[in-house]
Amino acid sequence: MYKSTPSSSKALPVSTTGEADLAEIDKLLQRETAALQREAEVERILKAFKLNPYDILDIDESSTPEEIKKRYKQLSLFIHPDKTSHARAPEAFDLIKKAESELSDEPMRQNLDAVIAQSRSLILKSLSLPLSTPNTDPALRRLDPTFKVRMRTQTKELLIEEELRRRKAVKMNLANEGLEARMKEEEITSKKRKAEDDKVWEDTREQRVDSWRNFSNTKTKKKKSKVALLG
Repeated sequence: MYKSTPSSSKALPVSTTGEADLAEIDKLLQRETAALQREAEVERILKAFKLNPYDILDIDESSTPEEIKKRYKQLSLFIHPDKTSHARAPEAFDLIKKAESELSDEPMRQNLDAVIAQSRSLILKSLSLPLSTPNTDPALRRLDPTFKVRMRTQTKELLIEEELRRRKAVKMNLANEGLEARMKEEEITSKKRKAEDDKVWEDTREQRVDSWRNFSNTKTKKKKSKVALLG
């Protein structure tokens, strides 16, 4: 009697090809997502209000100098022209660099913060709320548009007005400088003309003396001739 022996079965090796493909696809998708995010950030920076460095860096006005530097470092690494194919990445990079520089300049930041504080006061007054009203107040949280949006809009208007005044002052200064330059040029021209006239007067001195002598001699001869005729 024969006994049936169980057929020996070999364990099939688990294929890792599919997992490797999925991992590679995932990496590609992550890189593509990162690239899109970089381009989106470049676009955001380019569309930000250029007179407000807080807008450009997309950072809160109460941020400390350390937080501002940290934010700038993050953005500069994220949108660096070497890491994104966006054609205007260098322009966006220069904008965040300028924004960080302006916020690191204490007088410039103080002036900007003063404009922002003025914006806040104007908005609170328009809402008939005390100037001491905190941002967490329910009355501000219920606003539509939001208080933050209103602040950005009001600040933008004030900064534009300030920039227009600055440009007007620069234009007036240039005009005054131009007028002063013309007056100085006219003065120099007048002195130069006088010097030339004096030189001509001096150069023709002998000629005038000779002319006077000839005139005097002619006059004397006429007198003598007249006396002779009378005699």
